[in-house]
Amino acid sequence: ITSGQILFKGTDVALMNKAQQMEYRREVQAIFQDPYAVYNPFYRVKHIFDLVVNNFKLAKSKSEARELVEDALNVVGLRGEEVLEKYPHQLSGGQRQRMMVGRAFLLKPSLIVADEPVSMVDASLRAMILDIMLRLRDEHNISFLYITHDLSTAYQIGDRIYLLYQGSIAERGDTTQVIENPKHPYVQMLIDSIPVPDPNIRWGGEEVLSIDDEQMRISAESGCRFYPRCVHRMDRCLQQNPPLYTIAELTTGNSATSKAPIAHEASCYLYDDQ
Repeated sequence: ITSGQILFKGTDVALMNKAQQMEYRREVQAIFQDPYAVYNPFYRVKHIFDLVVNNFKLAKSKSEARELVEDALNVVGLRGEEVLEKYPHQLSGGQRQRMMVGRAFLLKPSLIVADEPVSMVDASLRAMILDIMLRLRDEHNISFLYITHDLSTAYQIGDRIYLLYQGSIAERGDTTQVIENPKHPYVQMLIDSIPVPDPNIRWGGEEVLSIDDEQMRISAESGCRFYPRCVHRMDRCLQQNPPLYTIAELTTGNSATSKAPIAHEASCYLYDDQ
């Protein structure tokens, strides 16, 4: 962590004691990007799930453990009798990724951090995995921190969105509101760059400014990091990185599980007077 804090239920993750860390690991699980690199190739799938059951004492007997594991696999569209005795290399990429989702669900966490979970699977499996995640959210009240470079899947799965540029928040708010009405110049450029599959719609975007190395260095040290590329840049943008300005009033999320208010905010001096 270079700055700030990571808080979970009001507790700083970096300051947790062993008991708190154990509870945190049960409450927060992860889905990783690469289904080919995350598993130990020497262990069968059964062993991978048994480690979770044993470490967190989820079952009192082998039969109960087997039932828990099979239930978790069923949720993600896998059958225990087909995969548990196999090694990871005997499964397809889509099966491995669904297995990772099932392993995370086994603990019934309150939060799953999903880091590019569908970037390495084909389109049909991508839709299936995203649908599984949405069902876990709606039916089991599991929140997802979904990390992606793909705005289309972010639009599909997220209630609220944070768009980053060089590690800083450029814009955040209700996903639909931000994607359909972007305010930060970077986010506007990003969304305008998405191709529309219609030959009658011609690209009419502005040319991207070339980057001067010295401007990049100066802006990174003190000012707005998007300054070298921005078509609306001002002198004050080099002096200090703009804070987040509220653009729209608070709204609530679209899903049944999201009731917290969401403000539409952008880190840009264009909205200093709002």
